[in-house]
Amino acid sequence: MVAQIISFPEQKSSNKLAVSFRFLLSLYAIVPLCLLILWLDSLGFDHALRDMLPSSPSHFLLFQILFGTPHIIASSLLLVSHHDYLQAFKYKLIAMTLFIMVFFGIGSLFIPYRALYIITACWTVYHVLKQQHGIAKAVCRLPNWAFYLQLWLSVSAGIFIYMGIFLKNSLEPEQAVLVLQVASVLTVGLLLSTLVCQRYVPSRFGLYFLWANTLLVVSSWYVYSQQYYFLAILMPRLVHDITAYSFYVTHDVNRHGEQPQNSLFRAATVFRLPIWLVLPLLSFVLTYLLQAYGDDLVNLLLQTLFSTQIYKAVTLGFLGYLALMHYYTEAFVWAAGSPLRRYIRFSGV
Repeated sequence: MVAQIISFPEQKSSNKLAVSFRFLLSLYAIVPLCLLILWLDSLGFDHALRDMLPSSPSHFLLFQILFGTPHIIASSLLLVSHHDYLQAFKYKLIAMTLFIMVFFGIGSLFIPYRALYIITACWTVYHVLKQQHGIAKAVCRLPNWAFYLQLWLSVSAGIFIYMGIFLKNSLEPEQAVLVLQVASVLTVGLLLSTLVCQRYVPSRFGLYFLWANTLLVVSSWYVYSQQYYFLAILMPRLVHDITAYSFYVTHDVNRHGEQPQNSLFRAATVFRLPIWLVLPLLSFVLTYLLQAYGDDLVNLLLQTLFSTQIYKAVTLGFLGYLALMHYYTEAFVWAAGSPLRRYIRFSGV
């Protein structure tokens, strides 16, 4: 969410709920918590937890249901359930859909799978870290050169950490060592750049945000280097997803709190669901249904009607499409001047 840089346009006075910067900063508490868990497991339990956890979060259905996919579905629901948003962005949505179909659909016939995977991984890491740095710039007030230095060092280190985790089973031992070494160099570079850039931050609260983003990457690198792959992905995933939901819920409460304005929220009032709960609840339920039953249901229909099947039509095809669209749309739907931003204000600076 909010992949662009946060700015402060004129806010609607009727917006009762605000996105709190102090709450967003508090989410980074997952970093020392995961480090504490790692040290306790290493020193006191001989890595028992590491051996119990899946080697990749993608191997753990509960992780897929709780992180990543739900906020992607939530952002999609937010767009498609509002006619005015679809009208405002319809040409961009159509153009991106066609691009995904051509590049990732037809292109998959010619482009090696690993190349497509690395492209998607780079886009994923960029999306996650650009969101956090974009939010932080609102309070850090870094010069452009310092902001982009921090951003690209974070993204570059994050990409190698991501590949080291998710491609580890297909890398040769020498390749795995090289990936870790490159990630290490980039992480050290990020630490040094943060020491340089902190002098340009005018407030203590801004310093907290600056170092929170740096330590998020540094800690992910350290946890990855200790082979706690699950925790390495959990930290940025949790911070990113809850940050996204804070925007979605704030938007919904401010737009629909007094009077539901679309069929989704009018239906929610019939069931007496609080406005703030509608999108999170629906996105988690849909994630579970799609992850657990989507592929089987689609293949049952295809087998019955056409005597054929499609490999992971839902979990790879449909959800992959939604993820790519999410990475694209979040770069502009929350920008100043967007119809969605009329329902967002900020507090806690």
